[in-house]
Amino acid sequence: MRYETPDPLHPTLLPALIAAEDSLARLDERAGRHPVSEGFRERGQFFDAAAALWVAGELVHVEDLVLHDAHMDARAPSHELTIAHAVLRARRRLDLAEPDWALTSAGLNVLRGEGGAIAEHSHRQELSTEARRNTALSDTEDEADENPLAAEFAELDAAIARSQRLLDAHASGTDEMEPAVSPAAKTSSEPMGQLGLLFEEDWDEEQRLDIWRAVLATADQLPASLGAAILYDAWDRIEPLRRQHWLGSLLVGVYLRFRGKVSSHVLAFNTGLKTIRHERRRSKDRLTRLLAFLEAMTVTADLGMKELDRLSLAKTQMEMRIKDRRSSSNLPGLIDLVLSRPIVSTALIARHVGVTPRSALNLVRELGVREMTGRGRYRGWGVL
Repeated sequence: MRYETPDPLHPTLLPALIAAEDSLARLDERAGRHPVSEGFRERGQFFDAAAALWVAGELVHVEDLVLHDAHMDARAPSHELTIAHAVLRARRRLDLAEPDWALTSAGLNVLRGEGGAIAEHSHRQELSTEARRNTALSDTEDEADENPLAAEFAELDAAIARSQRLLDAHASGTDEMEPAVSPAAKTSSEPMGQLGLLFEEDWDEEQRLDIWRAVLATADQLPASLGAAILYDAWDRIEPLRRQHWLGSLLVGVYLRFRGKVSSHVLAFNTGLKTIRHERRRSKDRLTRLLAFLEAMTVTADLGMKELDRLSLAKTQMEMRIKDRRSSSNLPGLIDLVLSRPIVSTALIARHVGVTPRSALNLVRELGVREMTGRGRYRGWGVL
């Protein structure tokens, strides 16, 4: 498989390219020095994670994602919500990493859950399991005379430890029960949990990732936005990771950050991409797809500018309400929380600010934050 790079100087691409370059530059300048840049960056993580599922054809409510991230689920989390939370965690990791880390082989292996990091994690987990088992056995021997069930508990701990070792061995690509299997049949680079019943064995992820990374050399010679659009189109066509296809949209923000076009944060590319019609995003014509991706960057930048204006106005209004408050007031902490989350609940306010749920309701009333849910049993507040 080979990805054919389109003509970067095609006249059809130039207007969309200029608009995307200009919009992204303006967004980066404002987001880098804006007073609410921290809240803008954190809110963008949630909105982009929910938009990534939207692009994939699934619906995840942002408020459910916020509560799931805070371990305060209002209901049992769905499979889509779990994936959205994985996108959220990946975005946070990319935001803290070096700009070019995710574009390297080591970074991609970590993001997709493979490589030496997983093997080292499995080894450490096995060692900790052995240590817990030995400690449990030694404690059981010392207390055998006092506890008549100590022997039974020791057998249960040993069985759990054996099961954990088997699971860790299977996750790292080896099987203690089948030592005679050749290395060609089971490689150490095999993905964690990859089973023939769930994954296509002929789908060579390593080869497809190498093909995608080969496009980086061509993208580096083009303007940043066009290079990012080509990389996303190549990811969409090659499909290196079927289980984590959403990773391609995150790499768009990573690449723009690496090129210095949007260095203030990882661009929430999915928020603009979801506004593009599916027929254009998945068109058979490559120029149509590239135009759609460039337009998505422009829309993302425009939405980001509007979000900064909204947060700035909301912060000004809330600070006017606490102008004459005492210095020990909890309202400034609530302002920071409201600006960093799409929606907040009573329990989330109580945990973050360190007050009781009743006091959290009083703080919300004093601050005048708008109620988002309109429910009596479950209430949430936020900045629209």
